[in-house]
Amino acid sequence: MTVRVARFEIGQVVRHRVFPFRGVIFDVDPEFANTEEWWLAIPEHVRPRKDQPFYHLLAENAETTYVAYVSEQNLLPDDSGQPVSHPQVSELFCGIENGRYVRRPHPVN
Repeated sequence: MTVRVARFEIGQVVRHRVFPFRGVIFDVDPEFANTEEWWLAIPEHVRPRKDQPFYHLLAENAETTYVAYVSEQNLLPDDSGQPVSHPQVSELFCGIENGRYVRRPHPVN
């Protein structure tokens, strides 16, 4: 069994390799964990492999903000230093340190 280590971290700002959007990572799946329908809706010639980390992003482009689910192979670090303007950023993160968003502490039950 091969153990993969995620290349990106929660709180890191990334951009899509092909499409014009960027975002902050708020969760990661070690491998594909979405629906088969979602995966099959991606054109086959650009469909990512399932055996890699997939990242949940608070994403933004020039027109809007949204939540994106993106394969590791399609992400690059965003070194622009620009903050992410998604309205949910302040719900999940409490600031930026060393270029990365810092997660809000989760209450323990």
